Amino acid sequence: MTSGTGTPSNVRDALRDREETLTPAELRVARYMVAHPEEVVFRSAVQLAAVTETSDATVIRTAKVLGFSGLPELKHAIGSQLMMTKPAAHRLASKLSVVRESGVERIMDTVVRDATERLSELQRVFIGNDFERAVSAIEGATRTVTFGVGLSAVTARYLNTRLTRIGFTANHADAMGFALADHVVALSEGEALVIIAPGRPTVEVEALMDQAEALGLPVVLITDGLASHFGDRVTAVLRAPLSDSGLTGEILTATVVCDALTLALATRHEQRATRTAKEMTRVRKRLIRAVRPRR
Repeated sequence: MTSGTGTPSNVRDALRDREETLTPAELRVARYMVAHPEEVVFRSAVQLAAVTETSDATVIRTAKVLGFSGLPELKHAIGSQLMMTKPAAHRLASKLSVVRESGVERIMDTVVRDATERLSELQRVFIGNDFERAVSAIEGATRTVTFGVGLSAVTARYLNTRLTRIGFTANHADAMGFALADHVVALSEGEALVIIAPGRPTVEVEALMDQAEALGLPVVLITDGLASHFGDRVTAVLRAPLSDSGLTGEILTATVVCDALTLALATRHEQRATRTAKEMTRVRKRLIRAVRPRR
């Protein structure tokens, strides 16, 4: 079975469909991946090569022969499956086991490798047309309202701050549950909505979507797994891949997406951004003088 993009949905199906095309070494790697999915998610190509007695080049080639763009995409497919089938405590135990095996002194290498793989996947899934629509939606709005689910609220607030600092009017919806109603009813015509929701739909996202549809507002969705769920209800979907291993936090790629959005907007509206930056500098200097200790 493949996804809508033609990429296999899981390694087991990919192996079944392509087994006859694999070399003996590739077959050994592929069978290991099917039998030990968690180890694949947490290990590097070099580590997988060691346990399968092959080479890192063979591991990467196997991922491609199976129909994936490379090892990061294969890991992402496995990680998505594990998130749906394995409890969080079980995934944490697996993560800590791999870290102990690598050695505490190698933790930074492990985390940086995970971050690098995620950023490479972010670049791979980038769709220019969606990004263009997202930029246009924000620049054409009278105000942009940002909202993030759970920890992604940190990134939503960050985007709000970045937009304000380049001269755009923005507001952060900083509530969940019952309290979000104040922000939902405050939405008005001419505004744009940016929702950061990594992996699962929530009642809060549904409520914001419904109100945006009623008002005809453009909606930009920054997500990993909700493109198929909300794709036909939004103006643009910007993919922000989650960590397959959980070694790096969920907000990493979403924050990079927000940085790209604000840079694109600042480039298009350079005079506004420059004017706002100068005003920010003036106010900051005044604030520094105001808190200078007395002699």
